[in-house]
Amino acid sequence: MSQDITTEFADRMLSLGLARVSEAAAIASAKLIGRGDEKAADQAAVNAMREQLNLLDIRGVVVIGEGERDEAPMLFIGEEVGSGTGPEVDIALDPLEGTTLTAKDMPNALTVIAMGPRGSLLHAPDVYMDKLAIGPGYPEGLVDLDMSVTERVRALAAAKGAAPGDVKVCVLERPRHDAIVRELREVGAQIRLITDGDVAGVIHCAEPELTGIDMYMGAGGAPEGVLAAAALKCMGGQIQGRLLFRDDDERGRAAKAGITDLNRKYSRDDMVTADVIFAATGVTDGSILPGLKRRGGYVETETILMRSRTGSVRRLRYRTREL
Repeated sequence: MSQDITTEFADRMLSLGLARVSEAAAIASAKLIGRGDEKAADQAAVNAMREQLNLLDIRGVVVIGEGERDEAPMLFIGEEVGSGTGPEVDIALDPLEGTTLTAKDMPNALTVIAMGPRGSLLHAPDVYMDKLAIGPGYPEGLVDLDMSVTERVRALAAAKGAAPGDVKVCVLERPRHDAIVRELREVGAQIRLITDGDVAGVIHCAEPELTGIDMYMGAGGAPEGVLAAAALKCMGGQIQGRLLFRDDDERGRAAKAGITDLNRKYSRDDMVTADVIFAATGVTDGSILPGLKRRGGYVETETILMRSRTGSVRRLRYRTREL
């Protein structure tokens, strides 16, 4: 019996601990909101997240982290975290999703972390991924990466019983997406352009009644694609991703991660193959979560905490004395 307790992925027991990890990173990085120093904000979040992870009774390995061992001082891919007892788990994290947003005090900066049983999360290399996501309640395969932008919008509009003009699409504002934006304009879709933070961009699709976003599309970081897939595994919704490679170095990163089919199209359940838990805490105010607030010597955060096994979505408010 004791062996089962230490090895089973106890998502219910670990979920609150994961929320504490996310909260700690948000509180640490919030001290640098609007200070113009992206690296310092990110490092503060990394330090706090690592410290809290090592308090959890897990045998964790970071599979989505702050880059390779020689690129990041802490929370690098392959780093072992936790107390060294308890279940073996994969961890995907972005200690501060939106370093630029934090440095400039712009909306939608988050701290993000997901955890699943060992071997359950795609070891995505640090390359770009072409992504397409929609929210829950639609037939599987309604939209596809191999469709044109126009076909995607029209298919979703038809499923909604609406016109293309009633579909709102979230796109990361980058020159590489100029053609996507142009075609979206031509088909008549609404567009919300975001400057950073495409994990939040994908999560928007899962709560369209709250965010107004129906679809996300475009190329962003592959690690963020896995984190977004973990969120949709909990909230419902679909995401597809295909890795994009610019040179042989990036193809070599894929080989190092054990990826042999460079053109594979990954579904949500390809990227996250088992039940996961997911936590995100607001750093700056956004359409998913409010940012950290300071009131009367206290700091307050709000965290969204989710478990895919039950489909539970909790919003947790945390208050503590400001140090």
